[in-house]
Amino acid sequence: MMDFLKNNFYWIDFSIGTAIPLVVLGLHRRGRISRFGWRLFWLGTALGLTWELPLSLLNAYSATHPVARFIQPLPTHFSVLIVLHSFWDGGLFLVGVWLAAKCYPGRWFERFRLNELLVLLLWGQASELAVELLSTFNHGWAYIPYWWNPSLFRFSGSDITLLPQLIWLAAPVVFYLIALRLKPKSN
Repeated sequence: MMDFLKNNFYWIDFSIGTAIPLVVLGLHRRGRISRFGWRLFWLGTALGLTWELPLSLLNAYSATHPVARFIQPLPTHFSVLIVLHSFWDGGLFLVGVWLAAKCYPGRWFERFRLNELLVLLLWGQASELAVELLSTFNHGWAYIPYWWNPSLFRFSGSDITLLPQLIWLAAPVVFYLIALRLKPKSN
């Protein structure tokens, strides 16, 4: 089973990335995700593009300072990774919204509440770490340590670095502040 996951890691990753917007659309059409939730998915996807695109371009075109290395070569053009990982990001943000709503039921995302933001931050850190651990364990990609992206620890022969964690420390704050502005317009 482990060999199957490692040998098909990218295809599994890409399949989930493809399924996420389809599942969100289906849930939205069935009334399980509100118009606000639909907009939050696309906000998360757009925010994901703000790091997926430049990091992927650096990986593809920087001979001296790529941000990550592919342990196994990508089976497609890197643009597929950009788009599908942005969908992943949108889905991860939406799960964070769901967790915040479950932790603090009632009226949510209507005014700034530190507890809601903390849920998004904790979920962002946990999900980012899980993604990096799964990737390195399954021989997908690994970030390269530099002075500006130090290694936090090694796992499965690769470094788990600070930069992705910093991204997922800042991104939930931006997401939450924009979401607070979007909520009144979504009702």
